[in-house]
Amino acid sequence: MSEVVITQDRQQIGVAIDRALGHIDLEGIVRGRRVAVKPNDTWASADDISGVTQADTLAAVLDAVRAHGPAELIVTGGAGAAETADVFRFAGLTDVVRSRGARFVDHNRPPFVEVPLRYAPSREVTGPQKQVVVHEGVLGYEALIVVSQLKLHETATVTLALKNIAMSYPAADFYGHPRSTQRHANWFFDDMHSFIAAMAKRFPIDVAITVGHPAMIATGPLGGHPVETGLVIASTDALAADVVGARLLGFDVQGVRHLWEAARLRIGESDLSAMTFPEMSLADAVGAFTEIAYGQRLTFEHA
Repeated sequence: MSEVVITQDRQQIGVAIDRALGHIDLEGIVRGRRVAVKPNDTWASADDISGVTQADTLAAVLDAVRAHGPAELIVTGGAGAAETADVFRFAGLTDVVRSRGARFVDHNRPPFVEVPLRYAPSREVTGPQKQVVVHEGVLGYEALIVVSQLKLHETATVTLALKNIAMSYPAADFYGHPRSTQRHANWFFDDMHSFIAAMAKRFPIDVAITVGHPAMIATGPLGGHPVETGLVIASTDALAADVVGARLLGFDVQGVRHLWEAARLRIGESDLSAMTFPEMSLADAVGAFTEIAYGQRLTFEHA
């Protein structure tokens, strides 16, 4: 059984994060290790930071991690539609990184290394992107904590923990930055869902933290309708956390193909009946989310 913790606090997101992480063995994951925290940093401007991790979210996560004595605390980022440093500055993340004594790594920058990908439980490589170029430092992270926004995505259906890593780790300065330009050939978008699943297999996530502060509905990852839900989903099973996040947004696992493919790669649990919820139940979370987002408390029972 995979444990997925759901908490809520619409006034102080840090309270909900602390309560959620209280159920996770951060001591065993963090102590004495090189720990990387990866926020969502897709794009932001001086006028719009609704699509990225908020400063108080990152602060709460870093404080929780620091309390368990990592050997090194790294905040790793790689924006695809802007310069990472600009996104961090607009969102107030730069100040948080500095104030918590963390080291910032822009994994869009060199040095780069090429790593192979697998798309099937066997050793056979069948996906369009046979290998991916990444910043070599990401291979040295001893624990990876992914902090995501609860958002819809016009191509990937949802953008949660698995998507956060898969479409950020490819080195944008190598492939083309912003991604609308291309310096080296890639096939990420020929079959994005298979690529996300393969990246999740290659770069396992130790803790997934998905935050609806704010969540984004209607469309995404940008330009949608942000809603403040105060919800937090946390688990050491990133696939299970993503399946739960997708359910809040109205999708079963087969409605989000990269989650279905990740399950085939045995990355984690995808069956909701095989998950436990020590805080808020899934039904209560769906009700809370839909009431805030749509003005009506839904159950999705007949979906």
